[in-house]
Amino acid sequence: MALEARIQNTAALFPDAVKGINLIYKAAHSAGVPGNTLELVHLRASQINGCSACVDSGARNARKAGETEERLFAVAAWRETPYFTDAERAALALAESATRLADRSDPVPDEVWDEAARHFGEKELAALVLWIATTNFFNRLNATTRQPAPQHWG
Repeated sequence: MALEARIQNTAALFPDAVKGINLIYKAAHSAGVPGNTLELVHLRASQINGCSACVDSGARNARKAGETEERLFAVAAWRETPYFTDAERAALALAESATRLADRSDPVPDEVWDEAARHFGEKELAALVLWIATTNFFNRLNATTRQPAPQHWG
């Protein structure tokens, strides 16, 4: 049974918030991290948080960015597949750690951070962290207000 949304588009109720969100989006996407990597990170965090709207939009945006169905289907099991580069794996591990903060006493262990730092410079790491935090922000808004994935026909 599908649940009904409690509020329609929470962020849109606050136009000033939308302006700020757009600036965060622009900043995260301007630091040099490949767009498809950001989309994979967004998709993985959204899967963990069970945000159907963000999983849907994340997969669709990743496809628009050139992602293959094979890679998209494997994001949840990225460790067990050969489809991702070492840099993408490092970004996905960082996304998982930063999303599951309460799962361990050291939420983002040095080995996760250091591996990400091997593949991304300081500005790119900051953009990844900003994007992961933004994804988690949207996941929490959408899950709390029960925002459904849109129905697509055809």
